[in-house]
Amino acid sequence: MTAPQTRARLTPARLAPRDVVRVGAAGLRTRPARALLSALGIAIGIAAMVAVVGISSSSHEQLNRQLAALGTNLLTVSPGQGLNGQDAKLPAEAEAMIARIGPVTAVSATGTIRDARVYRSDKIPKVETNGLTVSATRLSLPRAVGATLRGGVWLNAVTGRYPAAVLGADTAERLGIGRPSPQTEIIVGGERFTVIGVLNPVTLAPELDTAVLIGWEVATGLFRFDGRATTVYTRSRDSQVEAVHGVLAATANPQTPGDVNVSRPSDALAASRAADVTLNGLLLGLGAVALLVGGVGVANTMVISVLERRAEIGLRRSLGATRGQIRVQFLAESLLLSTLGGVGGVLLGIAVTTGYAAYQTWPSVVPAWATAGALAATVIIGGAAGLYPAIRAARLHPTEALAAP
Repeated sequence: MTAPQTRARLTPARLAPRDVVRVGAAGLRTRPARALLSALGIAIGIAAMVAVVGISSSSHEQLNRQLAALGTNLLTVSPGQGLNGQDAKLPAEAEAMIARIGPVTAVSATGTIRDARVYRSDKIPKVETNGLTVSATRLSLPRAVGATLRGGVWLNAVTGRYPAAVLGADTAERLGIGRPSPQTEIIVGGERFTVIGVLNPVTLAPELDTAVLIGWEVATGLFRFDGRATTVYTRSRDSQVEAVHGVLAATANPQTPGDVNVSRPSDALAASRAADVTLNGLLLGLGAVALLVGGVGVANTMVISVLERRAEIGLRRSLGATRGQIRVQFLAESLLLSTLGGVGGVLLGIAVTTGYAAYQTWPSVVPAWATAGALAATVIIGGAAGLYPAIRAARLHPTEALAAP
């Protein structure tokens, strides 16, 4: 007797990842014009999304810079009134304690010198004071309040110890001083001071426009200034302004924080935050529409490709390709098509954003989340759009596909 013969079990060949990419790319190479137009449609949609996000972000960055110049992150600390109704005073160490707050980036201060009158010369009647104030000032004041000089120089470590003064814009006008010079002198509290600088109007601190600013050390020596600040200017990170505002009073005067007045955050900061929320919602909506258009384009291309390539599908099935391999082929083709369109769209969107920002003299800003999100969303939508055509192609019977005209 002969042993019963056993049938050899056939197993379909497996496609390596490299083969999957090659097979998927073959469909694109055989119809380059259609693939190019389809990828271009996706690229235009993605480029529109990236450009809208980039241009809006660039515009918003320019707006933030303009708002920052208006002092959205500037807070001032000043003494209020005590429980007995008398004027309170800030502790001498208030500035140093405020500077220790983590988000605070700059601190400076001025101290009003009471009973110090300012005159253009000793020939001016005593009653004509022009309503000017005299303030001892820290050398870091211009950086904290954004002050600029119209002429002359600012106080430094040397001139701050000697009778030298910098005038506010209104002060110089009232005293009839156009340009500072070593020969230009004024009378401050009975002492002669040389005018070494004149400020431009200070938008963030208008009280400085009517002030005569002198060094902290000379104020202590000549006018018995007690060294206590009457106004402390602080700058902090935009995202932490409210948090800094909440702790400033207790930091400046831990014993009696109720005796401290703290300015509220700028309305411009609130407007900036509201603009952020509105802009983000707009960008998400526009991005979703652009991606939807790209996904419809991929789906349309792949469905037509299945209809046109039924004979090819039938031939591959008759040669042993499984349904799974047919699905992988068309899905890979869809992913490659959407990826090519996505990469081209991102590059085009960045180029458009950069060119428009340069034309408007804005900073060019393309958020990383926009480029990464556009690529990821393109691949996901491309895969989803190619899934139905891939399943439809896999369901075709070999004989039915080969019989197709």
